[in-house]
Amino acid sequence: MRIAQVAPLTEAVPPRLYGGTERVVYGLTEALVRRGHDVVLFASGDSRTSARLVPCCAEGLRLNPRVRDGIAYTIRELGRVARMAAEFDVIHNHVDYFAFPYARLIRTPLLTTTHGRLDLPELGEVFADFPEVRLVSISDAQRAPVPSANWLATVYNGIDVRNFTLRERPGNYLAFLGRISPEKRVDRAIEIARAVGMPLKIAAKVDPVDREYFTHAIKPFLGAPGIEYLGEIGEAEKDEFLGNAYAYLFPIDWPEPFGITMVEAMACGTPVIAMAQGSVSEVVDDGRTGFVCRTIADMIAAVREVPRIDRRQCRRRAAERFSVERMADGYEAVYRHVLAEALMAGDGAAKSA
Repeated sequence: MRIAQVAPLTEAVPPRLYGGTERVVYGLTEALVRRGHDVVLFASGDSRTSARLVPCCAEGLRLNPRVRDGIAYTIRELGRVARMAAEFDVIHNHVDYFAFPYARLIRTPLLTTTHGRLDLPELGEVFADFPEVRLVSISDAQRAPVPSANWLATVYNGIDVRNFTLRERPGNYLAFLGRISPEKRVDRAIEIARAVGMPLKIAAKVDPVDREYFTHAIKPFLGAPGIEYLGEIGEAEKDEFLGNAYAYLFPIDWPEPFGITMVEAMACGTPVIAMAQGSVSEVVDDGRTGFVCRTIADMIAAVREVPRIDRRQCRRRAAERFSVERMADGYEAVYRHVLAEALMAGDGAAKSA
């Protein structure tokens, strides 16, 4: 099958540091190449891939201080995809609604995986204007704001479990990984750690839009006894950081579409203590791989219950449900469905499977 993967340009594929969507695209692309598909990856020029790379900017945009308008590069990327569309059986879009108009202009079937939150009112209007676009969700919970959209499937994000080491003996600190922002609620993680008297290690980036929250809500606590801020870490460092933790805290305050850091922690054997928002209950098995909580008090109480979680079970569940191979299985099924649908409609662009 000839497949185009259209990645966000914010980070390289895979990212050097933080970057969930680009890491998912990398895992999927490599899995599809291993399975014999002819894959073309549209991404930043500093990406690494076994597929054929079509560079759409020199390097990932977030870490390039010279970039002032990242959307301009995305428009150019989609222009290149449209010009090459006839070369593909399926185009898999990961840059959200930017590609919706192109789906009406090209004959090659285009499907979109939605990687972000969908509860913003403006997004509802966009989905209403493009009711025919083919969509894949990364959790069932993600669909809730737009239930009548053209959802083809839910395919959970996957990780390469081989990149993470099972550590059967827990460490002595709580961990927070990802992004410091109001919806991720690092302030809650600090509150939990102080309440149970355990060290907290924070490995996270701070985007410009979240700088005020960091300055006023988080920075005053950094350097206090037991609270350690490590900054942003890369893929190689995550294994040790997550695996050596006592538990992973996910105290979010927003409808999380997936939360891949929870899976990464589980792959190391580290139980997850998470707030019951968005997809959390689809990722964490309450009482088996962690605890799904409804209040801060519940999360504090859960810390004391961590010893009854089998760290080997955390690893097994991550491998069974959230591997890159499981994700590739899901997307291959979607591609076959899309191709069959296009052939039934008499679309001449869909010629092979």
